[in-house]
Amino acid sequence: MVATTIHLMRHGEVHNPEGVLYGRLDGYHLSERGREMAERVAAHLAGTLDGPRRDVTALFASPLTRAQETVAPIAEALGLPVTTDERLLEAENKFQGLTFGVGDGSLRHPRHWPLLVNPFRPSWGEPYRQQVGRMLAVVERARDAARGHEAVLVSHQLPIWVTRLALEDRRLWHDPRRRQCSLASLTSLTYEDDRLVRIGYTEPAADLLPGASAVAGA
Repeated sequence: MVATTIHLMRHGEVHNPEGVLYGRLDGYHLSERGREMAERVAAHLAGTLDGPRRDVTALFASPLTRAQETVAPIAEALGLPVTTDERLLEAENKFQGLTFGVGDGSLRHPRHWPLLVNPFRPSWGEPYRQQVGRMLAVVERARDAARGHEAVLVSHQLPIWVTRLALEDRRLWHDPRRRQCSLASLTSLTYEDDRLVRIGYTEPAADLLPGASAVAGA
């Protein structure tokens, strides 16, 4: 029986002082705290922080700047190349580039209300099942590349969260405030041969979360 673990990692904190929903907009860099988060996870995986070195043999990342900057210190610490895969992108969102809120954001404008007619799909962006499908395709690619070892896939909160919900046979529509997918967290999928046997969750940068931006990308 061959055990393989795939870690779905959310990128670190983004410098976003305007609090916009950045979605797939590129050019958003990690904040100073975000860079420290990425370094913290790199140390965790390399075994120089809080335990033994993890057996990571493959790295994949979303092409967006914030994901590339998150994976960079991991690649350096582990001495591994990074494979960029567009299927790890943030979810498409029609509120991209806007602030999102009822009193001071885009929800105050009636022209945006038709986007909210179906929260189960959702009507304002990429369907949840489409996100799950593309994420699982990269998980399969990573399992082939790192069979018997571990791989890290740096992506974004919503795609990671709905993938976990799907694997746990839970409904995909949800309250965004209840996502268990903090900045720089690891959602770990452990397979024995081709059977998923465990889903774990860790926050190597937990001490850096207080005071971090709570604005989600999508």
